[in-house]
Amino acid sequence: MSVRQPPLEGERRTAVPGGDEARPAALVPAAGSGGDSADAALLAAPEVVAQSLADYVVAWWRRVRGGESGMLPVLAGMIAIVVIFQAQNSLFLSAGNLVNLLIQAAVFVLLGVGEVFVLLLGEIDLSVGFAAGIGGGLMAALVAPPFNAPWWAAILAALVGNMVMGLVLGTLVTRLRLPSFIVTLAALIGFEGLMIWMFDSLSVAVGGVITVSNRYILDLVSGTLSPAASWIVMVALVVAFGALTFYRDARRRSSGLVAPPWGVSALKVGLAAVAGVVLVLICNTNRGIHSATLHTTVEGVPWAIPIIFAVMLGASFLLARTRFGRYVYAIGGNAEAARRAGVDLVLIRTVAFGLTGLLAGMAGIIYTSWLGSIATDIDGGDYVLYAVAAAVIGGTSLFGGRGKPLHALLGGVVIAAIANGLALLGASAAATYMVTALVLLAAITVDSIARRGQGAGARAKV
Repeated sequence: MSVRQPPLEGERRTAVPGGDEARPAALVPAAGSGGDSADAALLAAPEVVAQSLADYVVAWWRRVRGGESGMLPVLAGMIAIVVIFQAQNSLFLSAGNLVNLLIQAAVFVLLGVGEVFVLLLGEIDLSVGFAAGIGGGLMAALVAPPFNAPWWAAILAALVGNMVMGLVLGTLVTRLRLPSFIVTLAALIGFEGLMIWMFDSLSVAVGGVITVSNRYILDLVSGTLSPAASWIVMVALVVAFGALTFYRDARRRSSGLVAPPWGVSALKVGLAAVAGVVLVLICNTNRGIHSATLHTTVEGVPWAIPIIFAVMLGASFLLARTRFGRYVYAIGGNAEAARRAGVDLVLIRTVAFGLTGLLAGMAGIIYTSWLGSIATDIDGGDYVLYAVAAAVIGGTSLFGGRGKPLHALLGGVVIAAIANGLALLGASAAATYMVTALVLLAAITVDSIARRGQGAGARAKV
């Protein structure tokens, strides 16, 4: 039995008998198989078989009809959430509320991106909630007396500490071959106890609470870029994204590799530019207080948003453009085939858990900056559920092998939008939990139906 492994650079193009176009050799139907180019187009990614923007749309729609809905359900759900909450309360789409929503989503997104690394392997990490609490607490303690560490050193120490905790969990899972569910469930309980012990042992903790007064740490969330700097950064990012996209496509074409049509690349860059303009316009709107006795001005993109984008870019590059990322997808798709191909399963899985711990620490730092303090009563159990929900709602599969950091971004925003919108309506915490549970259940249902549809399609072609 031959197993197709993810290509390192691109797929070899081979002329399809009876056709004028070159297509990836892996998609050419075998002789006597009864397959045709339409079947190949259905199985292939749109950018592989499309020669124009119109071809791309047709191929994409075929995949949707075949069960590969991608991010379409979560985007449709987001539109429905916005319409419903805006109809109930006109403040939902106000600039101030939208910025608050994005900041609120930052913790969910960071935890979700961390969870994506292990979910892609078919594993799970249930300890990220309290790991985030430990990371935030360690940072808060180090910048306070008697340590008085520089703010950047405290952040670095917290991130390293969390990454080490993740590596330890990964080692237990891989070296001892223990189920990740059990190992991380034990870690969830153990990390909660470790956090309580740590807070009880620190003189800076008062009543189980560590308050942060360092302005640099507080500015991670409350600080903003100036309106002019917001525009400059946005334009620079869009230009860099466009240049990188077109350069990569041109390089692949010159090497004879598959590349998306120019129209598709231009559309992606255009959508990124539109999203950037909308975001900056919202954030540059004055969100200050205006009353008869008090006038304040709050404008610009909060620092938390560029931080999130930096994490997204780093995680996306790591998974999509490096050998490590290709190995992660290979293991999640078929671990035995990856092992036979020479992939070091132990190393890749351990590093993935370490990255999950690192991002959990980053989420704890943002959480502490947002509240201005960290306490032992952090809802670590809830946050791990939100982490998994953010990844799965966005489109990452619970069964491994399929997912992107972008999925955690979309899922995190959906969860924050639900919590934010229900809060505006004065709904209870019980209603928030139940609605989030229903959205998560719907996302898992869509994922399961899509997998069954793909499996049935594959069996029909055999």
